[in-house]
Amino acid sequence: MSDEYFSRIVDEESLAGYFESELGPVEAYDISHHQEGHSNETLFVEWGDRDLVVRRPPPGEVADTAHDVLREYHVMDALQDSQVRVPPTVLASEDHSILGCDFYVMERVAGDVLRDDEPERFAAPDHRKRVGEELVDGLAEIHAVDYEAVGLGEFGYPGGFTERQVKRWSEQLTWAFDVTSAEREVPELYDVMEWLTENTPKAPEHTLVQGDYKLDNVMFGPDTPPEVVAVFDWELSTLGNPLVDLGWMLSYWWDGKDPAPPDATDSLNATFMTREGYPTRQELVERYEAKTGIEYENDRFYRALAVYKLAGLGEMFFRRYLEGNADDPLYPEMEAGVPELAERAVRIIEGDEPL
Repeated sequence: MSDEYFSRIVDEESLAGYFESELGPVEAYDISHHQEGHSNETLFVEWGDRDLVVRRPPPGEVADTAHDVLREYHVMDALQDSQVRVPPTVLASEDHSILGCDFYVMERVAGDVLRDDEPERFAAPDHRKRVGEELVDGLAEIHAVDYEAVGLGEFGYPGGFTERQVKRWSEQLTWAFDVTSAEREVPELYDVMEWLTENTPKAPEHTLVQGDYKLDNVMFGPDTPPEVVAVFDWELSTLGNPLVDLGWMLSYWWDGKDPAPPDATDSLNATFMTREGYPTRQELVERYEAKTGIEYENDRFYRALAVYKLAGLGEMFFRRYLEGNADDPLYPEMEAGVPELAERAVRIIEGDEPL
């Protein structure tokens, strides 16, 4: 990461002044940029003997609702005493004189995020099975939350949620195309857009939805057997259709029968869960249905919607890269990656990549 980009996302002196006023003075202060994520920016902060995490949106113009960090803080703060596994929240600020944007602070949690591979301690069939089970159980806990009781009754507008998902992500794509279409077109996405609009199913009873629930947005504790200790990235959470969450999670979980992931988005497509012991997508669905009592119908719609949304994210990434508002090596890869994602969405719709 360039020093210039780091200086755009954090003013170290200003942030230290804020921490000193809110948390008290310390002798040790250090800050580093965590570059594994591809959406909001994550900063690791050592403040005395406390290990903290700061979350802020990326610099530059962003699409509406795409990087709402205070929304992320609000839902995690509301869930602190629930069964949902969220990091401890610390602070939130709307004062743009500190970092030039909204931001929040949480405690750093110890463990492993399974992004590119499995930890060696999980490399046994029974542990691999448990990884999949824990992932599903964490999602079931979110969907079981009494959102009224925790103060999230006004957190969203669940009526018409699924239809709005299609509309919103179509708008995000259109926003990105305003800039990216000068580089190349992705006509298949208009076909996917039309199919999703015409095939939106009736939703089950609404729940709290996480919005970005997948294997590399949960943390497993440092011990065995595998146990999810924290769920991250709540910026898209709301009240709505829980099967949108499930379809998103499944779109990242590769089966041995699947075609190879798109080359240009290889960094988004870990395939280690095809090894012996990991549950199949169908087995994940069966556990989810057993845990929640919610039947997973219309799989093609929900997984195609997930890939369509991922294409939308990729196209927004590509726009930010073209405008010079990103320092992430993934973003320029989206020039080829988004067309590959569009092809995958078409495969799912046509039944060529089944559950």
